[in-house]
Amino acid sequence: MQTIPFIKMHGLGNDYVFIDCFASATADIVRHTDLPTLARHMSDRHFGIGSDGIVLIISANKNDADAEMRIFNADGTEAELCGNAIRCVGKYMYENGLCRRNKIFVRTPSGIRTLRLHTFDGIVDNIEVEMGKAEVVFDQLTIDNRTVDFVSVNIGNPHIVLFPKTDLATMSLTPIGPTLEKHTHFPEGTNVEFVSVRNSNEIDMRVWERGSGETMACGTGACAAAVAAAVLSKTCNAVTVHLRGGDLKIQYNPASHEVTMCGTATEVFRGQYILTTIANED
Repeated sequence: MQTIPFIKMHGLGNDYVFIDCFASATADIVRHTDLPTLARHMSDRHFGIGSDGIVLIISANKNDADAEMRIFNADGTEAELCGNAIRCVGKYMYENGLCRRNKIFVRTPSGIRTLRLHTFDGIVDNIEVEMGKAEVVFDQLTIDNRTVDFVSVNIGNPHIVLFPKTDLATMSLTPIGPTLEKHTHFPEGTNVEFVSVRNSNEIDMRVWERGSGETMACGTGACAAAVAAAVLSKTCNAVTVHLRGGDLKIQYNPASHEVTMCGTATEVFRGQYILTTIANED
């Protein structure tokens, strides 16, 4: 019976199954496993571990990064970046001795991200991530004879941000979330953020994540929401984003378009996943 060790972690309830590929035996298993299938089975909340996806923490082969990460959504599709997951990667690496610096460089499919770890007694408290430059486009679509205005923000992965007039706490994200996620206007799909402004320093956000559906939080989505609110002059450039799973601090620099995110990460449990469960996928 072949098994693979895993670590269950989350950033504000946006939960992932992490696989430490620094261990050579684990890395070898991963190399011979169909990763989209593994992601679907591990992520299943009834028949698997349950998560929004899986994340591989991989030893970097180049001097420009301390590690690489690959992210597979719950539906098996691969993502370019996840802000909540990368904070978890930083926490895991530091607390497990893979990199004991307070500044860690992680390579993602969308480029290298810099993490600054705030620690206390050897435990990571908060993680600040340099998320890169935001690319902003104002756009609209016509859906069911209704015009939908939105701000498109790419922060290493694609997002569209909407400011609905309905009560964000009670509104249903379906069917509009999945409709926009898979709309032909977005050939690679998109994440969809629904935002309500509290005041110039705070916003509320719910998210329909590409490949996962509604999640408790989305780090890159929070960045996109904060950028959209700032460029529309709805808020200041530094805001607290209130998500269903907790809060993130987002700082946007309009001159450089750089975005910084700060938040927590939490380890929940560890275990061994039996790989024979994916051998006969329906």
